Amino acid sequence: MSTSQQVPDYELDEVRIVTSNQELRAMFDPFRSTLLQLLLDRAASIQELATAVGRPKGTVAYHVRLLTEAGMIKVVRTQTVRGQQERFYGRTARLFGVGRITPEQTALIPNPMADWAAETTPAHAADALRAIRRHAWIDEADAEAFWDRVLDLVSEFSQLPRSEQGTAHAFLVAFYPTEFPRLPEGS
Repeated sequence: MSTSQQVPDYELDEVRIVTSNQELRAMFDPFRSTLLQLLLDRAASIQELATAVGRPKGTVAYHVRLLTEAGMIKVVRTQTVRGQQERFYGRTARLFGVGRITPEQTALIPNPMADWAAETTPAHAADALRAIRRHAWIDEADAEAFWDRVLDLVSEFSQLPRSEQGTAHAFLVAFYPTEFPRLPEGS
């Protein structure tokens, strides 16, 4: 059964551009990236996050603190549980984009494509992988405009109503310049 509630269940900015070393380290750590992804669904407590990822609460709390200090998540509500105030964390933005960074900062950003591609292996084996690759020879302005449209589609995908019995689906997008052969001018 689908639900029409807002995804996630708290207010957040649509886009936040990150450029500092602290933000880049926070965002591109694989474990913290998982926490950020989980919080795109709904606000969660340390306990809920620890249960979801199968890691100790102390480990999750450490990474939540780093994400909070980097301004990527924040407490969005509290709830009293057994006389204690339990904090529920949420993202500060639906999409974090990398702004202008220095060449040195590029080293802080790993290329996760190999890991993401490996994640597709079970879907491929089950004949459940939908993938396509195309090349187009376009100028930089057209590339920027196209990427903006892709980000709109990513936002739409992220806000789809959640299904109680649904299966998690990943939406992987890559857009990059490459050396691909080109046919000579036609006659």
